[in-house]
Amino acid sequence: MNLTDPGLTGVGEELRRAREAMGLAASDAAQQLKFVPRQIEALEQERFKSLPGPTIARGMVRNYARLVGLDPEPLLERIAERLDAQDADQLAARYSQSVPFSSSTRHSTIAYLGLSLAILGLVGALAYEWHRERSAELAFVPAASAPLEPALEPAPEPVSEPVSEPPPALAMAEPQLKAKPAAKAQTKAEAPVAEKVVPVEKEAPAAAAERRRLVLRCEEESWIEVRDGADRLLVYSLNPAGTERVVEGVPPFSLVIGSAQHVRLTYGDREIDLRPHTRAEVARFTLK
Repeated sequence: MNLTDPGLTGVGEELRRAREAMGLAASDAAQQLKFVPRQIEALEQERFKSLPGPTIARGMVRNYARLVGLDPEPLLERIAERLDAQDADQLAARYSQSVPFSSSTRHSTIAYLGLSLAILGLVGALAYEWHRERSAELAFVPAASAPLEPALEPAPEPVSEPVSEPPPALAMAEPQLKAKPAAKAQTKAEAPVAEKVVPVEKEAPAAAAERRRLVLRCEEESWIEVRDGADRLLVYSLNPAGTERVVEGVPPFSLVIGSAQHVRLTYGDREIDLRPHTRAEVARFTLK
């Protein structure tokens, strides 16, 4: 390795010397770390761009340093600037990519635009013609004549007829006869009317889908992706050390966790062991 290269930090050379001091071959170290031999070579030659992302590269350096008995934190600080620059380069490359358009797609777009303009022109012409004809019809409609009101004839004056006084016996009986129907009418009016009450059936509430809770605690920087049973993306982010994410949803949950050895997962009231699901520091599994 050429340490005069200004881009090198010496971290890879230090890892190689520590491995050789322990008498380990590159293949032996790869087997113990569950890496492939070319990843060991990439770490020792500081070819971090050939590794699966800056976050995974940090985790691989940390595990390699622990295997050969080195403190990983000073090594990570020395390569932090290079890995941060690699992050920025990847983001810039991702957003600077142009969307290719084939010639057939361009011709189809032009044809579609021309057809749309023709349809809009035809609709506009029809609307203008209809509006012009409608305005002409309204201009020549004669005013409706008001209906004639019939002449009111004076009401005839009532003719008064002489009223003869009833005999005394009949006059005394009349108030009693008139009082009886009035009392009967009052009784009918005061009688209470019973209202018919129709019971209203209450609808049973729909059974809600059972929701479960996940709690993820990151001891180191790690990548977390969580999807629910409907394949909706609940979490998709890089989380710094000390982050705690609380996720609720409907299982089954699909999870992808980078630097899984530094993440603690609690599902409901039990803690989940990520080691059986971890390959090269990345855990992929499903919780039901």
